Amino acid sequence: MKSKKKPATLAQKVNVLRASVMGANDGILSVAGIVVGVAGATTNSFAIFISGIAGMIAGTVSMAMGEYVSVNTQKDAQRKAIETQTTALDDHYDEEFAFVRDKYAATGIAPELAEQATREMMKQDPLKTTVREHFGFNVGEYTNPFSAAIASMISFPTGSILPLLSISLLPKNLRIIGTFVAVIVALSITGYVAAILGNANRRNGTLRNVVAGILTMLVTYFIGRLVA
Repeated sequence: MKSKKKPATLAQKVNVLRASVMGANDGILSVAGIVVGVAGATTNSFAIFISGIAGMIAGTVSMAMGEYVSVNTQKDAQRKAIETQTTALDDHYDEEFAFVRDKYAATGIAPELAEQATREMMKQDPLKTTVREHFGFNVGEYTNPFSAAIASMISFPTGSILPLLSISLLPKNLRIIGTFVAVIVALSITGYVAAILGNANRRNGTLRNVVAGILTMLVTYFIGRLVA
């Protein structure tokens, strides 16, 4: 009898969504930098377009492989943390109990309540409790590296399409400034969403993303002008 696949937790879904947003953001930024740089060096539309396509393909593979390796590395670190805690519970249970209790008490919980809460949780699942309190993740809740890689593999070229179409379809006298504007709008959106997912300041996160995009395009454009 086939076992039912365990549904993804909210944290796992958020991690895959994060990979999607960052993939789209990198796609916008990377390909925008490439096509604007080439446009600074030449007015040949085919050369600009093919350079953007090459950047899209290379970036898609790079992002997918990078996400796969990154998530697997994180999983390896988490497994090592679990092994460490398993040994610590076997050899120093009282110290682990005290660590959890003191951590709860430090948040302002009354000592007797901290003691009671720790006792109940350690009785139920000491490994999950101590791993969570020491390392900040839940045992068994791992991001699927394939899901993260596929999310990046789809989102990177999706983000790349915007600067590629802007630089290719706009009139020659408008395509650079038009691409700048389109990329700034897109980066504002991805920066805002990334800040929400990362629980960061949304204004600062969006501004940083936009500034990074503007600087990238300016640098590559002027380098293109220099070698033209």
